[in-house]
Amino acid sequence: MNVLAEWTALVCEELGVDPEKIDRDMLLDLTKEVAHGVARPAAPLTAYLLGLAQGAGTAPPDAVERLVRMAGNWERATTETMGDA
Repeated sequence: MNVLAEWTALVCEELGVDPEKIDRDMLLDLTKEVAHGVARPAAPLTAYLLGLAQGAGTAPPDAVERLVRMAGNWERATTETMGDA
């Protein structure tokens, strides 16, 4: 078992989360996009906020796709906002 799989299994056990409900690769792709598109510290924060929304039942079904899209558009969106100021 690789370290990431072992860690994921242990954390799921500790937190009482069904490991079958975790799409590890999707989350890693999300954090990669946020880290590169926005800022590195934004990646774990985004994952945490997504987890809160999922737990509260407020995350839309396409939440990850929306967040990836937002991260990809971050530079353009902030440039446009700065231009309006």
